Amino acid sequence: MYEYEYPRPAVAVDLIVTQKKGDQSQLLLIQRKHEPHAGAWALPGGFLDENETLEQAAARELLEETTVTAISLTQFRAYSEIERDPRTRVISVVFAATINPSDEPEGGDDAALAQWFDLDKLPKLAFDHDRVLADFFADA
Repeated sequence: MYEYEYPRPAVAVDLIVTQKKGDQSQLLLIQRKHEPHAGAWALPGGFLDENETLEQAAARELLEETTVTAISLTQFRAYSEIERDPRTRVISVVFAATINPSDEPEGGDDAALAQWFDLDKLPKLAFDHDRVLADFFADA
């Protein structure tokens, strides 16, 4: 494999998954199992593998971390702030996902838990995910 002389940013995907439960809107979050931000809540997501598209990575990460299946994915926005991830330079492409409504989320892979939260009772989120959600709902 060819390695560039100069470092390159990593590419990741994050997912915004919402549902209506009665008259309440909810957001699917995962609790991180590992550092950075172990124990914190975050949007499901992860790094792009070498031989997959952004859409394939988003569907894979959603399934791995929450056990739910994406029916559709819509690219929302990319985030490229230099220090958004303490491990390395990461550019994240955020997707809005529609999931199979019969799927019940469970934490998997590097997510300790996967859980629905009412939009008006969200915990503080890891990384820049609070900003991502603010942008998403401002555009809605």
